[in-house]
Amino acid sequence: MNYSGNDFYCDIALKGEVPLRLEYESEQVLAFHHTRPRWPVHIVVVPKKHIPSLAELSSGDMPILLEMIEVLKTLSTQVEKEHGGARILTNVGKYQDSKHLHFHINSGEPLSK
Repeated sequence: MNYSGNDFYCDIALKGEVPLRLEYESEQVLAFHHTRPRWPVHIVVVPKKHIPSLAELSSGDMPILLEMIEVLKTLSTQVEKEHGGARILTNVGKYQDSKHLHFHINSGEPLSK
């Protein structure tokens, strides 16, 4: 799929326009295997509410962030047990391809450079 927008999650993933291999879903949070993985294990955790980035969280977003942290904790523990280790990553500003808060849980060496 060629996507040229700046919020893949609101524009595509959360609308169900691509099939997702889900790991978790609630009213506020979605976790799924990345549609274009960069590591052998690559899970994305996103809020269903549009929040542009970690730097733009408001105090009203704290319940969503707390749920995301619980999901990150659970899934990264599972990845660590299965693969020996896990990384959790988020980006802001020019390093953020999709302008929607999201965290990556990954494990293994990068699939390509």
